[in-house]
Order: sequence, then C-alpha cells, then structure tokens
Amino acid sequence: MFKLIPALLAAALAASLSPAAHATDTARDSGQVKNVVLVHGAFADGSGWRPVYDDLTARGYRVSIVQNPLTSLADDVAATRRVLDRQDGPAILVGHSWGGTVITEAGVHDKVAGLVYVSALAPDAGETTAQQYTGFAPTPEFVIETSADGFGFISPPKFKAGFAHDTTDADAAFLRDSQVPINMSAFGTVLTNAAWRSKPSWAVIATEDKAFDQAMLIHMAERIEARITKVSASHAVFMTQPKVVADTIDRAAREATQHAK
Repeated sequence: MFKLIPALLAAALAASLSPAAHATDTARDSGQVKNVVLVHGAFADGSGWRPVYDDLTARGYRVSIVQNPLTSLADDVAATRRVLDRQDGPAILVGHSWGGTVITEAGVHDKVAGLVYVSALAPDAGETTAQQYTGFAPTPEFVIETSADGFGFISPPKFKAGFAHDTTDADAAFLRDSQVPINMSAFGTVLTNAAWRSKPSWAVIATEDKAFDQAMLIHMAERIEARITKVSASHAVFMTQPKVVADTIDRAAREATQHAK
C-alpha cells in the first residue's frame, strides 16, 4: 500500500500541472478578470440569467448571480456587495434594467473591474432612478400596477408585449406568473455613488425594448461613456440574446484586464 503513495503524489502533481490548471493559475497571476457577477432587475429574479451563465461558464468564467430582494435600493446593494465580497479576484459587475441602478451604487466595491449595463438604468450620484425618465417618451406597452403596500407588478395582460415579446408564449407566461415585485419607492432613492465615474463601462441596448424609450437608453449609455452594443431584442434581452450579452461581458473582462495593467 505504501508503494502506492509516491505514485498517487506524482499523479496529483501531474494534475496540478495540467494545461487547464496552469491556465487558471496564469490568469490569476496575470490579474486577468475571470469573475462575473450578474444582477437582475425589477419584476424578475436571477434565474433569467441562466443562458448567459451557461455561455460564460463554458468560456471559463466563474459566474455568480445576485438575488435582489427588490425591497429597497439599500437592500439590493447589500445583496450585491455580499456576493462581491465572496469573489476571489477582480470581477465584471453586470446589471439589467433596475440592476443598472444597483451596480451603479454597488460598483465602487474594490473587486469591481468594470461594469456592463444590459438595457439598464445608469443614474449619477445625487440623482434618483425616477429622474432618468424625465424628458423621454412614455412606454404605453410597459404598464406597472402598484399594490396598496407600494410594490409594483407588470400588468399581466401587457406582460409579453411590454417585457418579453420575442420569447415564446410559454416563457413569457412563466416570467409573468413568477414576477418579483419591486418596492416602487426605490425609484425615488438618491444615489450616493456612481461607479461608472471611476470604472470602465459597457452597454448592451435592446433596440426593441418597450420598457424604456430608446433615446433614454442611448442617452444614459453615452453619458457614462460606455462601449455600446445594440441588438434587436425585447427588454428580456438577457434571455433572448444571451450570446450577445455574454460576448459583451467577455469583451469587458478582456478590456478591463488590459485597462488595469
């Protein structure tokens, strides 16, 4: 039995020197960004990120998904910081829709190397999320119903048209019936930080998004000097165009690595 020990140690050493292990060590030593943190928006939860998660993990990224309570901006930021604290190195922080506000506030975390806004809000410090809509066209297909306790749901009859018109009827129905309501008062919370002022940013804009006026999305992305990618998709772009979203995150990780050198 003892004769097997040197052989086992040799096998373990060989495994540690395998190309995959060497690549991981090289990436860590070089400061390459290999962590991604995904932050969902209002009316949804983190499970919608599954297609993007699958794509990125297949590329070798370590992907974490925040589950926002959507009870307040402070609560969502705390949930995001908790996940960022667990990263073993620099990370790209990604937000969809309301998640853009969350990553704007939480993205000053020292492990954040870059920000990706996926059809997302991008307020400045001293502004509220609600202010971002001022001066832009209304979105009649995106209808929010507010309950007596101040939480908002997307109107069920309008859900597919307003949120996910390019999904299947079955997927749209599941999203509609599994909505996570948001405390509407969160849109009136003033931000303390604007991470995009100190961190490089990228943006994916869904050109068929019915939740925002296109001019509003472009205005926000240009104001933060994001590298912009446009794609024909609904507000559910994270589900219907996952490769485009994953490609943008991959680009952000590679460019943020170069930016840090």
